[in-house]
Amino acid sequence: MELRGWTERTMEIGQHAMALALTVISCIRAIDAGAAPLAAFAVSIVFLGWYALGAVRAARSGAIVLAKWWLLVLAVAWLCTLLVSAEFIWIAFVLWLLAGHLFSLRIAVVFTALTYIATVVAPLAHYGAVGTASIIGSLIGAVFALGLSRGYIELLREGRRREELLQSLELAHQNLLDLQDELALTQRHAGEIQERTRVSRDIHDTIAQEISSIRLIAHAEVDRTSDAHAAQVLRQVEDLAAQSSRDVRRIIAALAPAELEDGALTAAIRRLLTRLEDDTSIRGRVEVDETVPSLPAEVEVALLRTAQSALANVRQHSHASRVMVSLMDLDGSIRMDIVDDGVGMSEPEARKRESDSGFGLDFIGSRMRELGGELVIETTPGSGFAISATLPNNPTLTSRQNHLGEGGDVEGQRTQGDSA
Repeated sequence: MELRGWTERTMEIGQHAMALALTVISCIRAIDAGAAPLAAFAVSIVFLGWYALGAVRAARSGAIVLAKWWLLVLAVAWLCTLLVSAEFIWIAFVLWLLAGHLFSLRIAVVFTALTYIATVVAPLAHYGAVGTASIIGSLIGAVFALGLSRGYIELLREGRRREELLQSLELAHQNLLDLQDELALTQRHAGEIQERTRVSRDIHDTIAQEISSIRLIAHAEVDRTSDAHAAQVLRQVEDLAAQSSRDVRRIIAALAPAELEDGALTAAIRRLLTRLEDDTSIRGRVEVDETVPSLPAEVEVALLRTAQSALANVRQHSHASRVMVSLMDLDGSIRMDIVDDGVGMSEPEARKRESDSGFGLDFIGSRMRELGGELVIETTPGSGFAISATLPNNPTLTSRQNHLGEGGDVEGQRTQGDSA
């Protein structure tokens, strides 16, 4: 980027220096050829003044329309110099360079042809004749200047495309790093869930069962013993065992909800939406069916990547204010819908894809097909964008309760579930 900026500045300085040098040389040659010095100086100053004004305004505003009108007026000023002397035809080289830079190719060719005709007519008007060398030289200069300016434009465009590609690669690399972080958090969370489940199961299968056995034995021996003191001790043992059993059940209940209330996938989607809300004004919401089963790692990863790609599209292209992610269990398949209220798209299947972007939907679709699923897109201009990703339910999956919502909605669902 710095190299391209230095190249542009160098070309601009060179062009300005060329305009100044050609104008001064033309003015001197015009005076030597017999033109009135005052008239030669006047038209030269007017030409250079208008040129400098346009150069300064173009550097500040960058408005291409104003630059085109400036060049047309500059060409008129140049024609006025030709009325003073034919020696000012040398300035045409600067006009040809500017025409190739500011106009489209067709208009630039027409402009160059008209100004070239002026370079041939001016000597005829002043001297009554024009040399063959002058005609050929002006023609070569016109073609060279036009080709040079068009080639410079293509170099600038190629440089910009390379910069955009590098920016796209940097963004993709950052997204990959973010995805790796999300996957690491997901795997760590899944490991925590697995360990908590294992510990709660071990407590249930060992300590809880042993305490229950102690309570049953103590209760049975109370009725068999005739020793009052022993019966009292056995009742105390039974009561302590009952209390210990209740404590163990509370411990198991405290370990189990981590898996039941906050799955690894939904937690990762929550973090994606939280980040989206922090970086933009887009509000996010997640809804998950209570019957969504526990998913294998490859399915959770596929859905997480799909959500990340879709939310990246929402961030960059949708101009939306809200987006909702929902997970549903559809009797043998898992479906994730991502819906926004943005500008939408007219024909998503026939969309135009640039060389450095536009692969997100293709990647999502291919990822779904790899796992035997499908991707459906529903959108119309001005009516938002909806992505529905469906994956087959693995027969080995086990059902689990998975509550997720926004703020008070979550608490309300939990309260209703508890009271039921």
